[in-house]
Amino acid sequence: MNYEKFQTLSFRKVGSVLVMSLNRPDARNAVNQTMHTELSQVFAEIAADDTTNAVVFTGEGKAFSAGGDLDMVMNLTTETLDKIMIEARKIILDMLEVPQPIIAAVNGAAAGLGATLVLFCDVIYAADTAKIADPHVLIGVTAGDGGAAIWPSLVGVARAKEYLMTGDSLSATEAERIGLINHVVPTDQVFDKAMALATRLSNGSQIAIRSTKRAVNKALSQTVNLTLDLSLALEKECFSTPFHKQAVAAVAESISSRRAKVQAA
Repeated sequence: MNYEKFQTLSFRKVGSVLVMSLNRPDARNAVNQTMHTELSQVFAEIAADDTTNAVVFTGEGKAFSAGGDLDMVMNLTTETLDKIMIEARKIILDMLEVPQPIIAAVNGAAAGLGATLVLFCDVIYAADTAKIADPHVLIGVTAGDGGAAIWPSLVGVARAKEYLMTGDSLSATEAERIGLINHVVPTDQVFDKAMALATRLSNGSQIAIRSTKRAVNKALSQTVNLTLDLSLALEKECFSTPFHKQAVAAVAESISSRRAKVQAA
C-alpha cells in the first residue's frame, strides 16, 4: 500500500503490525483540513492491506490529538463544512469496517475527534498522564463526529450524557474505572503494551480474530447507523449560531494570551 502519499499521518511496519501515527506534533496533532481528509481515506487503505494483520494507532509527540484545529474551525465556509461532514461520516464508517484489530496507544491528551478516534479502536491503552474529553458543547456544537454513538456504547447512557453535555475531561484512571478504555499504564510503557497485544493478535488466527471483531461490531455499527447522520446534521446547524462563534473567538483569544505570556517570560 502507498502510505507515503499521506502528509499528516506517518507509518512504519513492524512485522505484520502497522504503526500509524497522527503526525502534527507541534500542533498537538490537532486535526486540520488535510488530516481530516486523510483520515477519511486511510482506513479503507488499511482494510485492503493484505500485509497488515494488526494496527497500533498513536500520536507523535506529547498528545494523541487535541481535536479539531482551531484555525480550521474559525475559517469554515459552507463548502468546506459540507465536505467535512461527508468526511466525518466516512471516517467512522470506514474505521468500523477495518477487519484488522486496531490497538490505541494513547500517549497524551485525546479531545474531541481525537477522543472519538481512540474510542472506536478495538482495545485502548492510555498513559497514566493522558486525559480524554469530548468538549464539543464547550464551543457550542453537538458531539456529532461519533461521540454520541460510542460513549453510550462503552459507559452507558447516563454517564455518556454527563460527559458529553458538560464537556468535562477524564483522567486515564477514571476512564478505565468506568469502562471507557481498557488499560492505564505508565507513559513510557504505553506504546510497548499496545505493540505487544498487536503482535500477539497479528500472530493469531486471522479468520477467527477478524470474524470475532466483525460479530462484536455488528451491534455498534447499527448504533452508528442510527445516530451518526442525525448527530452530524445537528452539529452542522450549530456552526452558524452566535454562541459557537463567540466561544471559538474566546478560545482563540485565550490561546493567544497564553502564547504571549510564554514569549514574554
